[in-house]
Parts: sequence; structure tokens; C-alpha cells
Amino acid sequence: MNTTADVTPAETPPPARKPWRIVRNVVIGVVLALFLVWLVLYITKGRFLKGTFERVAAAQTERKVSVAGDFQLYFDPITLHFRAEGLRVSNPEWASKPDLYAAKSIDARIAPLSLLFGKRRFYTLDLVDSAIDLEWNKAHTQNSWTFGAKTGGKPLDLPRIDLATVTGTTLGYVDPRMRLRTDLTFNTVTSSDAKIGDSVRFTGGGQVRDTPFTLSGALLSPNATVARGQNKLVLAADAANNHIEATGTLPSLADIENVPLQVTARGRNLAELLGIIGVAIPESRHYRVRAQMVKSDTTYDFTKLTGRFGNSDLAGAFTVKVIEPRLHIAAKLTTRSLDIIDAAPFIGYNPDIVAAKGAVAAAASTGAAPARILPDAELPIEALKNFDADLRYTVGVVKSRNVPISNVDLTLSLKDSLLNLSPLTFAMARGRVASDITLDARARPTQASYDIRLAPTPMARLLAGYGVDEAGTSGVIKGRLQLQGVGDTLHDSLATSRGRIALVIPKGTFWTRNVQLAELDIGTFVQKMFQGRLKEPVRINCGLVGFSVRNGVAAADPILIDTEKSVIVGRGGFSFRTEALDLAFRADGKRISVFSGQSPVGLKGSFAKPGIDVVSPQLLQRAGLGLGLAVFATPVAGVLAFVDVGDAKSAACGPVLAARPATAQRTTKGEARDDVGRGTTAKAEDGKKTSSERNGQRKKFLGIF
Repeated sequence: MNTTADVTPAETPPPARKPWRIVRNVVIGVVLALFLVWLVLYITKGRFLKGTFERVAAAQTERKVSVAGDFQLYFDPITLHFRAEGLRVSNPEWASKPDLYAAKSIDARIAPLSLLFGKRRFYTLDLVDSAIDLEWNKAHTQNSWTFGAKTGGKPLDLPRIDLATVTGTTLGYVDPRMRLRTDLTFNTVTSSDAKIGDSVRFTGGGQVRDTPFTLSGALLSPNATVARGQNKLVLAADAANNHIEATGTLPSLADIENVPLQVTARGRNLAELLGIIGVAIPESRHYRVRAQMVKSDTTYDFTKLTGRFGNSDLAGAFTVKVIEPRLHIAAKLTTRSLDIIDAAPFIGYNPDIVAAKGAVAAAASTGAAPARILPDAELPIEALKNFDADLRYTVGVVKSRNVPISNVDLTLSLKDSLLNLSPLTFAMARGRVASDITLDARARPTQASYDIRLAPTPMARLLAGYGVDEAGTSGVIKGRLQLQGVGDTLHDSLATSRGRIALVIPKGTFWTRNVQLAELDIGTFVQKMFQGRLKEPVRINCGLVGFSVRNGVAAADPILIDTEKSVIVGRGGFSFRTEALDLAFRADGKRISVFSGQSPVGLKGSFAKPGIDVVSPQLLQRAGLGLGLAVFATPVAGVLAFVDVGDAKSAACGPVLAARPATAQRTTKGEARDDVGRGTTAKAEDGKKTSSERNGQRKKFLGIF
């Protein structure tokens, strides 16, 4: 018996494939596939991809992309070699130029991995006759170089370029919001080893708003530019008689956002400089300023501003915001020393003409009639519609020959063509002037309102430049001007004005160095002259020089000055329309005075050329009467014609110091005064005679009264 059983061995499973072999095979397959792709591209230079490139690029950019001539796209051997002749990339439909980019030829070698990581490194770049046109839309929400319909406007970001040759390159830029258009032409640029010689230079021009300009510039460290390092920019521009220079260091070729630039400007007139962007300011003499500018989106900040205009200095800072519906300017400026001639533009004068020929010639240059001093320079109404503004301006000292002015503090607000200078304050001869001025250009013509207040001011300091002796003058003066008028010039607004002007003189003394005509009493003057007491001060109890203004004509209401020895009254007035002066002052003695003319001393002429008429017709009549009495009677009788009987009634100072009108003035006994407020009745506007004229009491005043 065979006890040994036959045993069939079990089947052995086939050995499993090792994982590394799978990886190896995959890698080999990929490499072979890439090699085949590389080989095909290398042999064909990728020319067959031309259509694919156009479609893919168009889909990615949402623009029309076309290549008119030869096209190559292949690896050579590792770098990506791209060549296109007649390449065009269109602009969006809203742009004014059809193409964002167009080139006769572009040849580039690109680092492939840089495209994956967004670095976009170009080993070489050769451009021939390329044109780049960059533009913002009208709403400033999209630009032509940011692809995609809803991606908005991103800053321009240029790639790193190691080696470059650029021939015949132009760059255009359009910003409708700034109303800016510029076209630049770059000089031929050749680079090697990531360096582009010593500089990249460009020239060009354009137009900002309605002003053409030219510019030139250079990148003085282009080797750093291509390496995306620090780039020293130098830029110079000329526009509207102004020369502007800017220097700074850019982080990249076209990136000026939040980059400090040192800006200098010089020219014949600051108004011409800011007029380039549609901002209206008073004219200036030749200026030179410098500041640091930083652009951030639509805001331009100018800080560390210093400079001069004319013979005056300027410092401070200001900001320009390009926003809708108008530009907005906010400024804080200061001047340590302001030449009074440099302040002339604030009321419409050309300062150069004032300096060379005087105020009358400056007024004439604005269209004013001959021998007038109020300028006819119109407000820039249309320009005021272009911007809003907030300004704080302070001045330390105003250099003036006659009137000492200092500590000027101006706050200006312009909003929607409504201009307010409120408050405008300054010190004048140890007094203080406060003003509120409104010019409403929303109405046509402009509606003007003037409210100027003079705090009590020592007359000695105020009038020191006009012959008043400070040592013996203790009186003060205070006053207020309130006028409203209509007109686009200072002259027109005053020529149509209505309101009141009043100067009040409280108790004090008044002393002149040259001639003693203050009391207008010829007898007193002669007596003092012969007695050697010419400089004895006049003692004033109270005084008021008041005018009521209607239709640009100011009539005395009243002129009344009460002194220790006499009462001075004045009649007549002046005209803002013709600038004529027609005032008569008369002094009535409180005590008898021999050799008193008892007749008015006239202030005639015009604002530009006033004159004093001491020998009046009334005085000549009295001289003739005196001569007749002396001939037909006795010499003593002749003297009687020049005797003031001394019956003047002292004025109650209450209504005087309160600047009340003539009808409210009283004597010290409470009686209504009968020596003020007469002879100043205006002619009726319809040309008919007034009641006083019908009664034979008409007295001509300025050809109107």
C-alpha cells in the first residue's frame, strides 16, 4: 500500500509591478510628449499656433488680438521665444484710439516659469515702431490697459526686462476727467546686461484743458528700471509762460502713485499757472515756488511749499482733489512780508503796472475811464464754476508807505460760485479791521455785499504818513462800511451800491505837523501862525463823518465835528460811479473870531486826484464886501466882513458817537440841528425835480444832486 500521497504544488502568483516603474513610465511618457511638443514647436517655430494665439488672447483680454505677419511661439531651447509682426491689441469701444498696442515687430524671450508666478520676466525684448495708447473712460472707472469688462482700472504694471532694444516707440495717454492728453516719443534705446546706457530720454507734448504744453524727461538710472529697482526721474514741462520741473525716485517705470516728487515752478504769473487746470486766482508778479507733491488716486498733495511772488514770500501747503462735479482746492498759506504792490491784484490791479506807472494806469488797463482808480477787471465767472475752494491765508506784515498794516488773517470759501471772504481781519495802526465780503456769482450779474468794520484806532498812527504828528494826537477813530451792489467788477458793484458809511471820532486831540487847517477857521489859523503856536493841537469833543449811499452816490449824512472852539459841518459827497469828489466843510466858531472866512473849504477833484479849494466863491464875495465897506465907510468896517460872531451851537455827542443820521443829530440843549442834512437831496430817478428844487433850493452836487 502506497501511503505516500501525491502533492500538487500551489500556483505561484505573478510578481507585482513596482511603483517606481509606474512613475518612471509616466515621467518618460511626459518627457517624450514634451519633447515631441518642443520638437514640433522648434521645427515649425509654432507658426501654426497663430490662430490659436489670437483666439485665446482675445478670450482672455476680451479684446480683438491680431497678427498681420509672421508669428512664432516656441521654446528655444528652454526660454519661450515669441515673435509677432504686425501685432495689434484693440482698445475697448469707449476709447478714442482703436488700438491699445500696435507694433511693426516684437521679438521677446520670456522666462516660462515667470508667467506661472506672475513675475513676467523678459530676458530680451526688441520692439520696432511700437505705439502704446493708454486711456481712462469719462467716468474714470475703467482704463484701457486693465482687461475684462468688470475689473475696473488697475495701475499700470510693467514686466522686468533684462536686455532690450526699442526703436520708434511712442506713448499716448488720455484722461478725460483731467482733460489731459499727452503724446511721448522715446529715443532709441539699446540695453545689455540689464543696463540701458546712462538714461532713457523722451520728449513730447499735449494739452491739459485748453492749454498746450511741451515736455521732456529722462530716467537717469534705467539699469535699475529694467531690474524693477529705484528709478531717478527728471521731468520738465513748459505751458502758458510757466516752466515746471519734477524729480523723484520711482519704484517702477510708470508708477507715480504715493511717490514723493520734488516739484519746482517759475513764471511771470501764478494765475497763469493755476489757470492751466481751470482755477482762478488773482494775478501776481514773477514767481518761483517749490513743493513736494504726492499723488494718491485723484488727490494731489503739495506740502513743504516755499517760494516768492514779486517782493513777497510764500509758504504752506495745499491739496487738489479731482472730483465731480468740480475740482476742490484746500490750502493753508502764509506770507511773512507782503509788499503792498503784490496785494494789488486782490482788488483787480495788475501789480506790474502799479509798480511801473501807478494805480491810475493799472485801473485804465482794466478798462476804467481815464483818471479813475477803481478797476474794471471782471470776476472770472466761468472759471469760478470749475472749482470749489477753502483757503486760510495769513500775512505777518504788509509793507506800505503810508498806512501800517499787519497780522492779516483771511478765510476764503468758494462753493458752487458763492465766494465768501469771511472773516478777513487785519491790524491797522494798532487798530483792528474786520470784514465780511460775499460775492454771489450764481446770480447774473454778481451780487456783492461788503461789511467792513474798523475798531477804535489811534489817528496818530493811522494818519502818520499824511502829516499828522503822533506826539500831540490822542484821538481815535472807528467806523463801519456796509454796502450792497450788483456788478461783475469792483467798480460796477460799488457804482450800483446802497448802504451807509460812518467814521466816528470820540474825544481827543488832533495835531498836524505842516498846516493847521483842521478847524477850517482862517482867523484862528492866522492868529496861531503869528503867535508861533502853529502846532497847538485841536481839541475834539466828538465827530462823525457819515454818508448814506444810494445808487453808488454817497451823500453826507452828516459830517459833524464838535471841537473846543468851533463846530465843523460838511455837505456834499462823492460818487463811486464817476469817482468825483464834491465836499464843502465849514467851521462856525463858538466864540467871536476876527479874520474868519466863515465860508466853506472845498474838497474837489476825484479819488485819483483830490484837491482843496480854500478860496471859495463865498470867501471872495466876503472879500469884495469888505473892500466896499473899507472904501465907502471906514477901514474898521471892512474888517467886519471877516468876523465870525461865534454863535455855533455845540453838538450833543450821543447821536454823533452812535453814528446816527443827520435827522437824529441834536444840540447840547436837545434841539434838532439845522446846519446838517441840507443841500443833499438826490434828483428823482424819473428826472423830475424834487421838492427842494421846486422851491428854488437846488444845489448841484456831482452833477446829480
